[in-house]
Amino acid sequence: MRSGFNRRRLLAGALSLPALHWLGASGIQAAVAAEGPELGPPQPFGFDRLREAARLSATRPYLQPTIRFADVLEKIDYDAYQQIRFRPDHALWTESGSYPVQLFHLGRYFKAPVALHVVAEGMAREVLYSPDLFTFGEAEFASGLPADLGFAGFRVMERGQKSDWLAFLGAAYFRSSGALDQYGQSARGVAIDTALSTPEEFPRFTDFWLEPSAANPNAVIIYAMMDSPSIAGAFRIEAAKQEGVVMHVQAELFPRLDIKRMGVAPLTSMFWFGESNRHRATDWRPEVHDTDGLALWTGSGERIWRPLNNPPTVMTNSFVDSNPKGFGLIQRDRSFANYEDDGVFYHRRPSVWVEPLEPWGEGAVQLVEIPTDDEIHDNIVAYWVPKEPVRAGSEWSFSYRLHWLAEEPYPLSTGHVIATRIGRGGIPGQPRPEGKKKFVIDFAGGTLEALKKPDPVEPVISASRGLVDNVYALQVVGTKRWRAFFDLAVDGQEPVDLRCHLRLGDRTLTETWLYQYIPFEF
Repeated sequence: MRSGFNRRRLLAGALSLPALHWLGASGIQAAVAAEGPELGPPQPFGFDRLREAARLSATRPYLQPTIRFADVLEKIDYDAYQQIRFRPDHALWTESGSYPVQLFHLGRYFKAPVALHVVAEGMAREVLYSPDLFTFGEAEFASGLPADLGFAGFRVMERGQKSDWLAFLGAAYFRSSGALDQYGQSARGVAIDTALSTPEEFPRFTDFWLEPSAANPNAVIIYAMMDSPSIAGAFRIEAAKQEGVVMHVQAELFPRLDIKRMGVAPLTSMFWFGESNRHRATDWRPEVHDTDGLALWTGSGERIWRPLNNPPTVMTNSFVDSNPKGFGLIQRDRSFANYEDDGVFYHRRPSVWVEPLEPWGEGAVQLVEIPTDDEIHDNIVAYWVPKEPVRAGSEWSFSYRLHWLAEEPYPLSTGHVIATRIGRGGIPGQPRPEGKKKFVIDFAGGTLEALKKPDPVEPVISASRGLVDNVYALQVVGTKRWRAFFDLAVDGQEPVDLRCHLRLGDRTLTETWLYQYIPFEF
C-alpha cells in the first residue's frame, strides 16, 4: 500500500465531485520529457475542485501522515542528503521550453512524503517515485528504498539547470532566490499560534500540482493542498520570473478548530546582529542577518520602517491597521563591506514584500522576534492577523502578491531609513550621564536629495517613556544623507517604543522610524 493511500484516495474522490469533460492527456505527456519520471493515470483537475477538497477535508478529522522506513530516512542526515542528487535529464519539462523542475528526496528532516502531479488541459497525473531518478553518491544505502516512497518537495530550475530560483521543501515553507540570485528568507502557507504559550502548529503542503503558465512563458503555476490538525487549505501560486520573482497567491483557508492566532502571508527570516546591536556580537563579521527591518505601508498611507531586534526574550509587536497596502521583511543594507561574507552573501539576500490584492479589513501586522545566538536559527516572523476571530467551520480567502526583490516594489517619494545606531549618550569630551543612550538614524533618498546643508531640518521624536534631549539633525558631509540625533534617559528594563521622522517646517521629509528599544548596558 502506498504511503498516505487513504488520504490520497479521499482527495481523489473529493476532486472528482463536479462533472468534467474527460480530456485527453497528450498535453501532459508533451510537457514531460520522454526520459522523465513515470506518471500515474490521468484525473480531472481544477482549482475549484481543489478548494472543495480542502473544504471537505476540514469537516473530517485530521489524519497524521504515515512515515514509512523512518529508520533508513533517519540515516539521511545533512551530509548524506547532500550526496543525493536528482538527475537533470529526468527533470520535468526539459523539452517544453518551460522552466525544468527537479524533485527532492526524503531524508532525516523531510520524512513525510508529498504527492506531486503535473497538469495539462484540465488533467493531472501523479509523478511516480523511482530511485532511478536520483544518484546517491556515498549515500548509496538509500537507493534500496521502495519505488512507492514519494518525494519531499521540488525546485524550479533556470533553463539549462545550472541553478534554481524557487523551492518548496518542508511543512508549508517555500522560498525564491529573488532578484539577486541568493536564497534567504522563506514564506509559508499560513502560521498557526506563533509565539503563544501553546506549541506552534506547522501546517504542511501534502499535495502539489504543477503546470506551466499558458499566458506567460516565464511563469509556473503551483497548486497545493495544505493540512494540519487545526486547518485545511487550497493554494494557487503563479510564480513569474521577471526583474525579480513575483508570486500571485490565492489562499483558501478552512479552519477545523478555533484558532487563537492565524498568521496570513507569513514571512520567516533571521536577524542575529547589525549596526544597532553590534555590542552583542561574538562573531568576527560586522553584521549577520537575512533582513534588517520590517517595512509597513498602512491603509492610511503612512510608510514605516521598524529595524529588527535580537531581544533577550520573545517579543511580539502588533501594528494595528485596516486594509494595509503592504508589508515586508526587507534587506536594505546591500554593502558587502558591512557583512564581509563571501560564502552565504548576506548582502544579496532577497527582500519580500506582501501586497494585498483586495481589502483585508481590520487586523494587525505582527512582528515576532525570538532571541538567537547564531545565524542558523530563523528567529524573525511577520504576518497579518485578522481582527475577526477564526472559528471552526469558517471560510477565509486571501489574494496577494509576494515580491521577491532587492528593495520594496513601490519606492518612497520621501526619504527612507538606511541605518540605526546606538551608543553612549551625552557630549564627547564631557562626563557621560550614566544610563543615557544616544540614537543616530540615517535617512536618504526621495525629498532629501533636493535639500542643502543649511536647511533647517529637524527630527520629530516621541518616546513611550523616558526623557528625550540633545535632539538635532544634520546633512552628512559629502552626501545627500541626513542624520538625526537624540539622547534617551530611561529607568528600568521595560521596552521603550520610539518614533522619529524628519521635517522641514510643516513638511514631512521621511518615512517614520519606529523602534523598540530594550535598555541595556555596554
